[in-house]
Amino acid sequence: MLSCKRQSQLASHDLPQFYLLVVLYFLQGIPVGLAFGTVPFLLKSVAKDTSFTKLGVFSMATYPYSLKILWSPIVDSIFNPKVGRRRSWIIPIQFISGLMLWIVGYLISKGLLFEGVDAAYNVSSPDTLSDINVTSLTVCFFVLVFLCATQDIAVDGWALTILSKQSLSYASTAQTVGLNTGYFLSFSIFLSFNSGHFLNKYIRSTAQDYGLVSFSGYLKLSGWIYMLVTLYVVFYTTEHPVTSGGLPMASLKKDDDDVKEVDMVNSSGRPFTPVEYEDNSPIEKASVISVYKSFIKVLKLPAVQSLIILHFISKFAFQCNEGATSLKLLEKGFKREDLAITVLIDFPFEIIFGYYVAKWSSESNKDEPKTTHPIIRSIVGNAGVLTPWLVGYLGRVIAAILGSYVIAQFPVDGRITKRYFLLVIIQNLLGSFMATVQFVGMSAFHTLVADPLIGGTYMTLLNTLSNLGGTWSRFLVMTMIDHFTTYDCKGIEDNIVTITKQQCLKKGGQPIIIRDGYYVTNFICIFVGLFLFFTYTRRKVQYLQALPISAWRI
Repeated sequence: MLSCKRQSQLASHDLPQFYLLVVLYFLQGIPVGLAFGTVPFLLKSVAKDTSFTKLGVFSMATYPYSLKILWSPIVDSIFNPKVGRRRSWIIPIQFISGLMLWIVGYLISKGLLFEGVDAAYNVSSPDTLSDINVTSLTVCFFVLVFLCATQDIAVDGWALTILSKQSLSYASTAQTVGLNTGYFLSFSIFLSFNSGHFLNKYIRSTAQDYGLVSFSGYLKLSGWIYMLVTLYVVFYTTEHPVTSGGLPMASLKKDDDDVKEVDMVNSSGRPFTPVEYEDNSPIEKASVISVYKSFIKVLKLPAVQSLIILHFISKFAFQCNEGATSLKLLEKGFKREDLAITVLIDFPFEIIFGYYVAKWSSESNKDEPKTTHPIIRSIVGNAGVLTPWLVGYLGRVIAAILGSYVIAQFPVDGRITKRYFLLVIIQNLLGSFMATVQFVGMSAFHTLVADPLIGGTYMTLLNTLSNLGGTWSRFLVMTMIDHFTTYDCKGIEDNIVTITKQQCLKKGGQPIIIRDGYYVTNFICIFVGLFLFFTYTRRKVQYLQALPISAWRI
């Protein structure tokens, strides 16, 4: 049975390293929040005629997060020994990312990219645009996400050696807290303070036409934050802080009992410290080709191949809800500032949930007998490491079902009542919470099974598989929404029926939705997801969590 004894509390000597990981993952969350959340939101707000197909095109900017395994062996094998295996990549990549963020912000401020997004801050700009060069925007954010994904490879690998074994499960907690904080700062918090309507309604006493921070200004500020954190990593960290006295750990002695718990065991059974692992292990001196060979060996493991299939199909069920529900609310007339409030309310819950879900996953890793309620056991199977992930799966399906209800119940007169507003909050909170449950549960499982001898490559492979499950289907789902939507074009002489929205607008008519493709697409996603869960997913999860650790080693 795959398990690992761990203490449920984060060791005190690991706190500085834990906080460092939180900050590094926080930086990753900034471009992730922009690419996955803010830019699609702004596209729908600034250019209201932006189709879901165009939003699907922009979703390609997120692909590097699902393809990073292709270059992760390079990150694992090429480095400067004096700087450190992980710091050799983290330092330059973060600096380039910061510079890129600043440059994109500058281009936007000059109207050379995403024209109209900062119209409220420039009286000469139009309030809305009918068309935006989505391709150039996609290319810029593709580069940003590529840099972010490369940093993620190095940080994931560092997380396996920067924490002692008793605290290793909290690497997923650091990832959850850091990524969520960066994501929500770049998405919900930014959108709130970018909106003049939000500030006028909830904060300001004197109304203004603009928000507190422009999109270009936020990008420039994010660039400076990246660079400042990079300087800290350069001057105040070492590759192995527990054993070399980096961070605020200078008083920790190498012969301390707690430090001894950090020691690992090599393939011959001889214990060695992370410093020995870094400097002397064969993988450190291996060529890029050798690391790619190790990567291929990992892919040939039956356990990993089963996990590939699981990740590839497991997120289709909620892609329509999570990719389009909020945008449909905007399309129907839900105010931008009100939608920002719903996400702001969600933010503190995400941080709290992330910590306690990590404890839940940590407890699931212990060798203690586990009991579950008979009803729960009949739905998700026997309790194990991935039980939180299974519970989160069904929770996200319920949130997807509720998403269709929320859109269907949108007030005809456009007046948002407190009851409806509460319904939107509940739906959003349920989906976010269950996504956190799944993310932390699967991250803890990845940390448990990953081989530390090729930690960066192995962790990147597993995380890439997870990301790929949500990326490959996003463009398909967005296209399906437009495909299944039909319109009646009012206001033109021939009164054409079942015309596309763009064709109707070009003729000067008013497109009226006859059949909303959102409902059709969401139903297909939910049906397929539930069918797969009860016929394949649940059974495969039970199989994977019952495998011994040796099944995951090359």
